Amino acid sequence: MIEPGHPRLSIVRQCQLLGLARATRYYEPGGEGERNFRLMGLIDEQYTRTPFYGVPRMTAWLGTQGERVNEKRVRRLMRKMGIAALYQKPRLSRPAAGHRIYPYLLRNVVITRVNQVWSSDITYIRLSPGFVYLVAIMDWFSRYVLSWEVSITLESSFCLSALDWALRIARPEIFNSDQGAQFTSNEFTGRLLAQGILISMDGRGRALDNIFVERLWRTVKYEDVYLKEYQTVATTVKGLGAYFEFYNGERLHQALGYKTPAEVYRNGQ
Repeated sequence: MIEPGHPRLSIVRQCQLLGLARATRYYEPGGEGERNFRLMGLIDEQYTRTPFYGVPRMTAWLGTQGERVNEKRVRRLMRKMGIAALYQKPRLSRPAAGHRIYPYLLRNVVITRVNQVWSSDITYIRLSPGFVYLVAIMDWFSRYVLSWEVSITLESSFCLSALDWALRIARPEIFNSDQGAQFTSNEFTGRLLAQGILISMDGRGRALDNIFVERLWRTVKYEDVYLKEYQTVATTVKGLGAYFEFYNGERLHQALGYKTPAEVYRNGQ
């Protein structure tokens, strides 16, 4: 989170580490009209409830909400938000030209310890009005969020920053992500390979291969983003920082025997 007067990091350095230009501390997102922002907000909430909705079904659902819109616009907005239906579908996740795609290594793998598998993903966070993107890196065994970053674009720098922060804590045996250009870039994969980390990538169009991060996004949105209705990038970063502290250190997880992610992660190191 961005903290004025931080004893070690200036505002400029904090913005750099977050992948944000200094001006974005006061940034009001633009580039879309008011109606498109409203549509994107509706799409985001419905997608969080029903991630299997593709463009035709999402278009039809918007019609039931009184929004007469064609599939072309819905498809464009969903692409801008970086979302698509979770069923298998060709050409869903597109690496940049020349980027290597690694096989999915986690099918039938039993996760038994911390730092065995980390995974990462990007999601859309709506503002009023506007939007930003959030990336997080999570330990699968403990559900502990090792790092996260916010960006106003889908450029890879904020994902690299999140990875650098996470690698200061520990090193996983396997790192899993989707096939997006941010994760298939030579810079990103090079950092992993230099640490001797095995790289795993979801099957094309199979977001459920990264199910724990998908569940994290649902939790973050229902327990924080939709309740807060963030207005600016600065308040979003501050609010998410507080939420992730709560998520890691206070929120009890049924799947963890009603322990917190931080407790499980630290005890397992």
